[in-house]
Amino acid sequence: MTVDVDARPLAVLGLYLDGEEAMESFGEALGAAMASGLIFLEGDLGAGKTTLCRGILRGRGHAGPVKSPTYTLVEPYELDSGRVFHFDLYRLGDPEELEYMGIRDYFEDESLGMIEWPERGAGMLPRPDLRVTISVENSGRRLVIMAPTRTGEQVLTRLESWQSDSTPET
Repeated sequence: MTVDVDARPLAVLGLYLDGEEAMESFGEALGAAMASGLIFLEGDLGAGKTTLCRGILRGRGHAGPVKSPTYTLVEPYELDSGRVFHFDLYRLGDPEELEYMGIRDYFEDESLGMIEWPERGAGMLPRPDLRVTISVENSGRRLVIMAPTRTGEQVLTRLESWQSDSTPET
C-alpha cells in the first residue's frame, strides 16, 4: 500500500484559476466527475487545498461548512452521493500513526478520499487516482493535475470540457 511517486502519469491537465470562486467552481466540477477514488492535494500553506475540497464537497451535494481537519486528521461526510473522507496530514508526527487510525479501512469501499499533505503519510497511503499540485501565481492559482491511474485519466477526460467551457488556459 505504498505510493509510487516516480510513476509516469497517464494524463496531465493544467489550469489557471483566478480567485476563490473559480477554485470552488472547479472543485464542484471535479466532485461531480469523480464518484470514488483518491485525490492527493499538494501545495504550500494557504495555496487553496481546503478551498478546492470545499468545492469538491459541493459537487457531491454537501451544503454545510467545510473546515480543514488539521487537528482531527479526518473529517467524514455521509452524503446522498456517497461517503467522502477529507484528510489533513499536516500535523501527522509519523506515517505509522495512519496505521493505528485504520487508514486502510477508509479506502476499501466506493468512497472518495481527499488528502491534504499526502507526503506526510509516505509509505502508508495507496496510490492516488489524481495528484493535484496547487501553487500561487499572480492573483490566482496554478493547478497541475496528474492522473496515475485509469480512473484518474477518465476523470481528467471529463474535466477537459469544463476547462474549455469555463477556464481558458493561460
